[in-house]
Amino acid sequence: MTAGDVGYDVVDGIATLTLDRPEAHNALTVHMVRRFAEASAAAQADDDVRVVVVTGAGDKAFCAGGDLGELIPRLTTGELEILTPDPTKRFLSDVDKPVVAAVNGLCVAGGLELLLGTDIRVAANGAVFGLPEVRWGLVPGGGSHVRLPQQVPWAFAMQLLLSGDHVGAERAREAGLVNEVLPRADVLPRAQAIAAGIARNAPLAVRAAKEIAVRALANEPRFALEYALNARVVASEDAREGPRAFTEKRTPKFVGR
Repeated sequence: MTAGDVGYDVVDGIATLTLDRPEAHNALTVHMVRRFAEASAAAQADDDVRVVVVTGAGDKAFCAGGDLGELIPRLTTGELEILTPDPTKRFLSDVDKPVVAAVNGLCVAGGLELLLGTDIRVAANGAVFGLPEVRWGLVPGGGSHVRLPQQVPWAFAMQLLLSGDHVGAERAREAGLVNEVLPRADVLPRAQAIAAGIARNAPLAVRAAKEIAVRALANEPRFALEYALNARVVASEDAREGPRAFTEKRTPKFVGR
């Protein structure tokens, strides 16, 4: 297993963060989670950066979530601080600059949770979205229970949270999860064009607009609630059985404890 990485590049006021582990559908390792946090902080601290673009390497996936062979087992043994060092924060919580996502393919589990921290989203017409965690004895504890019902209709949010089903790009657009659906080759250029347009606007006004919108949600106590209940789930026998069954390519045997 490779550790993967997160690329960070700044051009003309736009910082591009690239999840770079294409051979594993950009599944997040512990190293990648830490690198993403570092890159996000760098973009926030750099006064020359006006907009952030997030994408995945390769042509198959944005992000397939946490690596089931490394990251998820560590979470189920109690290392929740790997993913949420601050229970009141989630992906991109501390970035008050606009974040545009270029979703070039599979976007599920932790990948969708990362997407929920972005502001504007362009997706490939073959992209797939979902939160399959409940099928494997887990819950999406990276902010999905808070952010998803705020961003899409309740029934659509609960379908993703409770069923583990995946949906295609057009259904995601209809529900408001993404803004635009385009051919794969056009996704990153379109995201960059949107970012460039935002970067031409007055920076203080743009940052204030996002900060007001996000702070008005007051999500910190909601994230803390999710963290507390998620801690109970990941400590269960089912949470260890699910990922083990996935890696062994068999049906999990849940016991409800």
